Amino acid sequence: MGPLQISAETAQLLAKKLGMPLEQIMHMPKHILVQKLTELNQELSHNNPQDKEDQDNTK
Repeated sequence: MGPLQISAETAQLLAKKLGMPLEQIMHMPKHILVQKLTELNQELSHNNPQDKEDQDNTK
């Protein structure tokens, strides 16, 4: 298995958001990365319910 096919900027952003070393992000299996991103998204949506309301009001 080779490194993920993502840009260096994306990898750095993911490493920062997930609190993981860059090397670990680059060599993480895709399904694990998707799972971690889903968990992060759920955590952010639970912590910021006002943001969701603001988005709903702009539609």
